[in-house]
Amino acid sequence: MTANTRDSSLQPLKVYPLNDFPLASSPEPFDDPNDHDPNTPIALDFGSYEVRAGFTSKNAPSHTFPTKIVRYKERKIQRALTFIGNDCSLDNAVRSHSRSPFDGSLITNWEYVEDMLSYTFHHLGVQPNEGIPNPMILTEKLATVQAQRSNWYQLLFECYGVPEVTFGIDGLFSFYANNSPTSTGLMINSGHEDTTIIPVIGGKGILSESKRIEWGGNQSIDYLKSLLSLKYPYFPSKLNDYHFQSMYQEHCYFAKDYEQELKDMLNINVLENKDIVLEAPFTEVIQPQKTEEELRIQAEKRRETGKRLQEQARQRRVDKLRQKEEEYEYYVNIREELRDQPKRQILITLENAGFDDEQDFISYISNLEKVLKRGRILDMDDEDQEESPESKFEYVDVPDEELNDEQKKEKRKQRLMKANLDARLKAKEEKIQLQKALEEAKQKDEDWRKQDIQGWTRDKRFKLAKFIKSRKDKLKLKEEMKDRKSQATQRRMKNLASLAEDNVGTNKRARQATIDNDPSDTFGANDDDWTIYNDIAITPEALDESIEEEYREIVELEKALLEFDPSFTEEDTLDAQYDWRNSVLHLFLRGPRPHNGEDIHQQHQLHLNVERIRTPEVIFQPSMGGLDQAGIAELADGILTKKFGSGSSKLSQECLDMASNVFITGGNSKIPNLRERIVNEFTGLLPINTPLNVNYAKDVSLDAWKGMAKLAQSEAYPSTCVTKADYEEYGPDYIKEHNLGNVRFVD
Repeated sequence: MTANTRDSSLQPLKVYPLNDFPLASSPEPFDDPNDHDPNTPIALDFGSYEVRAGFTSKNAPSHTFPTKIVRYKERKIQRALTFIGNDCSLDNAVRSHSRSPFDGSLITNWEYVEDMLSYTFHHLGVQPNEGIPNPMILTEKLATVQAQRSNWYQLLFECYGVPEVTFGIDGLFSFYANNSPTSTGLMINSGHEDTTIIPVIGGKGILSESKRIEWGGNQSIDYLKSLLSLKYPYFPSKLNDYHFQSMYQEHCYFAKDYEQELKDMLNINVLENKDIVLEAPFTEVIQPQKTEEELRIQAEKRRETGKRLQEQARQRRVDKLRQKEEEYEYYVNIREELRDQPKRQILITLENAGFDDEQDFISYISNLEKVLKRGRILDMDDEDQEESPESKFEYVDVPDEELNDEQKKEKRKQRLMKANLDARLKAKEEKIQLQKALEEAKQKDEDWRKQDIQGWTRDKRFKLAKFIKSRKDKLKLKEEMKDRKSQATQRRMKNLASLAEDNVGTNKRARQATIDNDPSDTFGANDDDWTIYNDIAITPEALDESIEEEYREIVELEKALLEFDPSFTEEDTLDAQYDWRNSVLHLFLRGPRPHNGEDIHQQHQLHLNVERIRTPEVIFQPSMGGLDQAGIAELADGILTKKFGSGSSKLSQECLDMASNVFITGGNSKIPNLRERIVNEFTGLLPINTPLNVNYAKDVSLDAWKGMAKLAQSEAYPSTCVTKADYEEYGPDYIKEHNLGNVRFVD
């Protein structure tokens, strides 16, 4: 079965379109102000990816929107408009200008935060201009800097008049929502900007033993963008951040065994299930379908154009030969006139004609005769045309003395036609002889094969290896010629410069002489003279022609070996060696299917394979993303086997409780297989027979908000609040410690 047959039997892979961000159909709704209860706390999960806000008396946040803001100037009404959250997606022009108040995990633009808070309060049915009577619960990052909390205090207490506020760590709120208030466990929170690991004992986060990896979903998306930019540097479509975000969230996953899966990923059988084909949007120009009559007319026009061009080329050849014939007749007449002249008169006449001496003149005429002889040979396409038996050349053998001027002209024309006919007959004879020689060589080769199959096989294999090596060298040279600084290009330029210097002469006929008719040009008398042209004459077009010729020779040799050499199989052929199935680069770039560079759909397609597991792998191997940090498994190993009285061979009771309640939360944990990967990693690092239980949060995105709502309804809630009086008394650096919040590290 040939490669083309195998390719045609393959079913096309499923193609996933890369859609643009869907526009919002309506603006963010407003809650009924009449339902506002000033005593119910407002829970605000102000994350770097999304804002989730709502009253703690409800089961879920009433408003969830991206942490984006746009200040857009509308030219028609000459007003600056502010769009926030989902409202930024009402128009593509507005959305393209969206900004975030965050830079990494820190808030850097507090004006944006103020606008977003006012927007949130309005949609909750609270009038911020009159002050916010409700208590508030907010999330913050692990070990957030004091300046961030101070700005929050100032904004909430001084700008909005909030009576009291509670700050807590988002991951601990999620843990609290899914466990009892006194539970022990190991919380792993992988969010938009970072990944944190916090041991929890008796419901309290042990922040002194907590760890943070500066890598989250946002960094993973940027990493995927970099990988694909390197993989497809000349991709025709410009992809936006939403495209890369959808690739990461929909098609990436954690490998259960990264090293093994990476090793097997580019296996063609594995790629059948692992390779994801994504197609970017583009505008396809559909060519109109022509009828059979239109195609016939078009083909007829092409044939007529070809005939016309052939006729023009033939006419140019005839005109050129006639011109050279006239030149030859002119110099022959001069030679006849000078036959009986004195030596001095001959030299004067020849010098006036541009010749150095008599020998130069004779050489020139001789060379011109050779040029005419070569020029009379027509194209091989005309060789097989039958000549008219009535062709007559009545004036060719008649002396010029017996002819008038018109007859002499006709004689020159007939002589030219006769020379053309003779050349064509000679070429036909040579063609017959060549065909006969080829048949004899073929018969000789067949006799050799029958008499000595082993010697014949060795010879064919040797020739095949020689052709393949020559072809590889030419392909390499072709690539080098694309680089101006390569050795091959530099050598060619030096040879051209050398020839330019050598061609500067003082001969009187230097401007008249050509390669074909300069009799004083002795270049080529020595075979080594032509070596320099072997370098300068090499062009990409000439190389392509030579490579194609060698390929035909290789195919003929392979065909003979396949027929008569049992040890030579299809896998040994050149096409098999260059088969896309055997190319790791092709499988990486184009997946388990042949690639057609002319197909506009394939030009706009991306293939995700290795990137699917490589992108999320960074939280286990941060060095892959350029971070000098340990991964989740190493950090958890340090907590479970080296802290709280544990050792590598035996865990303490606290660590046993943690291992039996490993809790995963955060938006980045939505990437599939994170739980399975953590189970595999922890099983390898924990002592044998250690009970291990790894669970996801019920809702990895919303459970932080639900934990805030749960805290607001608990008895411990009042002790977590910082009142406005506390702020005024202790200042913006004040922090009230509780089980779910940050602590003061420096007194």
